[in-house]
Amino acid sequence: MSELKAFKLHMGPAACAVDLGDGSERGEYVNQDYILHKLGRPHRSINLMFCYYPLDKGWPARASKAFENATNAFAWDYPYDDYFPYECGLNGAKKSTAPDAEPFRSMRDVRSHGQDVTLTLTMDCAISDDHLRAIGRELKPFGRLLLRINHEATGDWFAFNKRYSYQQVADFFVRAHKIIKEEAPQIRTILCIGGGPVNGTRKMAYEDEFNEAIRVCDIWSGDNYLALNWGWPYTVAEPGGNTHKRALVEDIYDENHFAYERFLANNEGIKKPMVLSELNADGDVTGPYDQAQMIKDFYELIKNDDRRWLSGITFYQFRDRGRLGLEIEDPNNPDNGIEQPVLEAYREIIHDPYFLPVFSQGEEISLPVTLRWGGTEDSDGLAIPLVFEKNPVFCEVLFDEPELNAVFEINGHWFYKKPGVTTVDVMPAFFKKPLKGAATLTFKLFAPPASGENDPSQGEDWAINYYTTLKTLPRFRIRYAPTEAGPYRPS
Repeated sequence: MSELKAFKLHMGPAACAVDLGDGSERGEYVNQDYILHKLGRPHRSINLMFCYYPLDKGWPARASKAFENATNAFAWDYPYDDYFPYECGLNGAKKSTAPDAEPFRSMRDVRSHGQDVTLTLTMDCAISDDHLRAIGRELKPFGRLLLRINHEATGDWFAFNKRYSYQQVADFFVRAHKIIKEEAPQIRTILCIGGGPVNGTRKMAYEDEFNEAIRVCDIWSGDNYLALNWGWPYTVAEPGGNTHKRALVEDIYDENHFAYERFLANNEGIKKPMVLSELNADGDVTGPYDQAQMIKDFYELIKNDDRRWLSGITFYQFRDRGRLGLEIEDPNNPDNGIEQPVLEAYREIIHDPYFLPVFSQGEEISLPVTLRWGGTEDSDGLAIPLVFEKNPVFCEVLFDEPELNAVFEINGHWFYKKPGVTTVDVMPAFFKKPLKGAATLTFKLFAPPASGENDPSQGEDWAINYYTTLKTLPRFRIRYAPTEAGPYRPS
């Protein structure tokens, strides 16, 4: 192979970003290596679901463990929300002595694999400012994190809604937003109250109470399901049941756009990003085939809408104990997932150019070169053009700097290299998408932090950027025939 050249490469936002939920009351967290292998690309952000009720009896045990003998007829009948407990905070475990405390272990995994974190955090509105400041300080090293505070805040199922009025919940959001951003200004908060018109009005539910929250938050959001069995796991969705629903795809899409217009109206027409923080069609209601088709139809509506009002959408979720996952958790072994038809449909969706980040190639670079990781919508890496004679039989990437942490893409397929790894086989990039002849492909590489955290010693902008100096370019072993030709018997 001729001497390689490398060029500056900037990664910017997609027309509409794709995010993914990973773990909740309905399923355990799945590591990012597995998800990347399954889906072939990183997401803009991974949504993690946690709760913080440090004033409660039973805390910090998970609600379903602390109250496992309670008689429940509904998933949210526990004294506090049955999400994974946020184990730190004001009186929690310190990261220096508990490096595996959650959510930090999962957040590190997400960010080291070239993705941002969306932390969904339900909280007791009675916690003091000191609790919120502690949370802000703990989250600061995790870059441009998205923080979804007390989501679905106009509902009636979470503990914070049962304990406080909607005005109190709204006021808490404003207080939490301001205090946490004093500690970590780069964090962006998500207000999740979006929905269709209620009670014959042209307003969302309780939008007057949340008017100030709409104005101060960074991102507007709603959770909507094309179909849902909200009685899970206590009821089975059967014809005639009253704990499930199914809607028209177009109706749910229109409801979300209605919410966007109401957000605008409450903000004097000043635009902010709008995301859908949870979307799926529940296979309990639709079955596996309609589920896949409804998801495809919804994403097609996004692509074909010239209004361009939606900046991101989160599929809920990767693996589920019910039928709200790309995989169903294996009841015989929770470490295993059973792939559903919606996974293949979703994999096709997220590789559509409309949902991919935008790359801009710049001038040729010389070594050493410093790469900047600012997050999935603003990072600087490098691009290496590779000339292929035809479809390869062997294609490997070799690194002479083992300590490098990197994510990279070739032929539309992404890979991860953790520190210590020196060789990565990238032939999976050609299994489903073989070259049909000679071609020049661009190898794209970015260097997120190996620890998942930014480094305060790197300068004034450390909270939003992480820097890696690359002294050598990767090398490539590309071969077009087997190492040894096998003996063939005449037919």
